[in-house]
Amino acid sequence: MSIHITRTRLRSAAALALLPALALTACGSGGTAGTTTAAAQSPAPTDDPVAAVRKVDSVAALLPADVRRSGKLRIGSSVGFPPGAYYPNGPGKAPAGQDIDIADAVAKVLGVKAVRQDASFETILPALGSGKYDVGTGNFGVTTQRLKTVDFVTYINDGQGFAVKKGGTALKKKVTDLTQLCGLTIGTGAGTSFETTLAEQKGVCAKAGKKPYEVKVYSENAATLTALQQGRIDVIMSTINGLRHQAAQPAAQTTFLGEYHRLDVGFAFRKGSPLTQAFQAAVNELIEDGTYARILKKWGTSASAIDASRINPPEHR
Repeated sequence: MSIHITRTRLRSAAALALLPALALTACGSGGTAGTTTAAAQSPAPTDDPVAAVRKVDSVAALLPADVRRSGKLRIGSSVGFPPGAYYPNGPGKAPAGQDIDIADAVAKVLGVKAVRQDASFETILPALGSGKYDVGTGNFGVTTQRLKTVDFVTYINDGQGFAVKKGGTALKKKVTDLTQLCGLTIGTGAGTSFETTLAEQKGVCAKAGKKPYEVKVYSENAATLTALQQGRIDVIMSTINGLRHQAAQPAAQTTFLGEYHRLDVGFAFRKGSPLTQAFQAAVNELIEDGTYARILKKWGTSASAIDASRINPPEHR
C-alpha cells in the first residue's frame, strides 16, 4: 500500500511540475494575460510559410513616411502560449506561434523589420497611447470597451471559452450561460476580456436566485493552471484556441468545454494611428496569396480563419 501511495504521489508531483510548460497565457481575445516562464514547451512545427513572403510595393506605399524611412516596426508582444505565441525552446530563445508568423509575414509584405519587445499582456494597450510601441500583439479581442481607446486591424477570429480539470465534477457540459458558473470559482487573466465579462455579469447569479461565482485573477498562467489542478479554482476562462490546444496535451489534464463567445482578434494600435490601412492591406495580401491559410494550417487554427481583414469592426454579439 505504501509503495502504491508513493508512486501515486510521485506521478502527481511530476504532472504538477509540467504545468508551467503547458500553461496558457492567453493573451487576449481577452487572453489570459502574462507570460509563462517555463524553460521549454511543446516543439514548434518545422514548416515555414513565411519564408517565401516578399515585399509588395503597393502595400508598403501605404506606410507613413517616417516608418518607411526607419524600416522598422516596434511591436509590443505578449508571448506565452501555443498556438498563439510561446517559447518552444525557452525564454531568451526565438518565439514561435501563429501570432508570430502572421506579424512577421505582415512586416515582410510591408518591407520593414519587426522589432519585437516582450511585454505582459495587460501593459501593452496602455503603452500604445504613450508611443512606446507602434503595434501590439497578444491575441487581443476586439471589444466595445477597447474600441474607445484602441484601433484594431483584424487577422483571426478566436474568442472566449472554458476548461475544467479532466475527470472533475464542477462542470460537465458546454457553458452557454454564465448562470452555469454560479457557486464556482473561476480563474482568468488580468486585464483580459474574460475578466471584464465576468465583472460585468457578476449579478446574473443573484437574479437567478443562486450563489454568486467567485473570480480569481492571475497575472501568470502557470499559476492559473496549477490552481485548477490543485482544486483552488473550478474552471478556467481563456481563449478558445489556447484552451483547445492545452486540452490536447495529456500532461495538462484539462477538458475544453467549448466556445462561449466569439471575438475578432487584431493587431492593436493607438487611436488614430496611420498604420492601420497598411496593416489591413498586408493581411489581405496574405489571405489572397495563400500564406495566411498555410500559417493557420501550420498551427491548427484553420477554423478561426477570416475572409478579409477589417479595421475596427463592432464586437460580436
